[in-house]
Amino acid sequence: MYTLNFDTAEFISKYWQQKPIVIKNAFKAFEDPISADELAGLAMEEDISSRIVKTETDDWKVIQGPFEDYDEHGDDKWQLLVQAVNHWYPESQPLVEAFRFLPDWRFDDLMVSFATPQGGIGPHIDNYDVFLIQGEGKRRWKVGHNGEHQCRGGDPSSPLVDDFEPIIDVVLSKGDMLYIPPGYPHCGETLSLAMSYSIGFRAPSQQELLTELADSLIDNSAGQHRFTSSEEAASHGLVSQTQQQGIMDLLAQLATDPAQYQTMLGKLLSQNRFELDINPFEAPISTTDVKEAIEDGANMQRIGGLKVLSLEADTQAQLYINGEVVCAAGIEQDIIAEIANNHLLTQSQLQNWLNDQQVMTVLTQLINQGWYYFSE
Repeated sequence: MYTLNFDTAEFISKYWQQKPIVIKNAFKAFEDPISADELAGLAMEEDISSRIVKTETDDWKVIQGPFEDYDEHGDDKWQLLVQAVNHWYPESQPLVEAFRFLPDWRFDDLMVSFATPQGGIGPHIDNYDVFLIQGEGKRRWKVGHNGEHQCRGGDPSSPLVDDFEPIIDVVLSKGDMLYIPPGYPHCGETLSLAMSYSIGFRAPSQQELLTELADSLIDNSAGQHRFTSSEEAASHGLVSQTQQQGIMDLLAQLATDPAQYQTMLGKLLSQNRFELDINPFEAPISTTDVKEAIEDGANMQRIGGLKVLSLEADTQAQLYINGEVVCAAGIEQDIIAEIANNHLLTQSQLQNWLNDQQVMTVLTQLINQGWYYFSE
């Protein structure tokens, strides 16, 4: 249903994380996967992250959801944004699937916006890659160069930046797409009632990695090795350059030891920033129940937005799901790969695994956690 109308290999080699690009007619015969009314309904839910941005004179006012009514905002100069729509609205998943030429661990979420004329969120810079897809209506987008830009109003906590000289100035129509790597300022202005789709890809920062590594070391009582040296500086108050580097090399040792970082990394990369629609069984079901469901013709469907990852050359047989570890000991690597790679586990796959007790144990855990559900 949603097939990209460009060469993805060429895109990765020439543009991915390098420079922005406008791709006209990126989707042929594009159809909005969700209506404005359905989006407004999602924004009424407590568990779903949403906001309205109102355009004021040289400023933008943000109102956090959930929302009960929209009439007070008028007919123009506002925009509704709803995060992680793919977590809550299954019909949007096919649009996300079109971007699986990039790995799942990078994928952040599908944000959907409904905007009235002159609605927008102001010039800003994102720290992640984003694909902006135009649905109904038209929006004008400007993108600036990735040099130094001043925070708007001199406020370093503001995501907004001062106006910039555009290197891209384009009007997107239905099916058009704009790709923007991290660090490029951009802003959009709505020309007519519009639906837009933002597919974001994010990688961890040094700060996030160090925080997760520290938590992992503390939880596992690891990382106890201390710095030692055979020489000391002659000056009482001096820390020599050699000792500085030697102390910091303790971190480098952790970063080169898979046994120290792999589990931490798998858990970190499988986490989601936004709530998932998890509905675990009140009373856990048994492996026998799972086998019977499969024998009766059930498939197993992953809930929207759930990340299921495996690590190449993992020192332990594990799956990493929603920031947690699932033991996959005794399961063949190709089966682990099938579970990680497929959102839907089909009858043909499940029937092949029926007599593998280790696989059935893992599948039962996936169902009981509310991460998967039986589907026809």
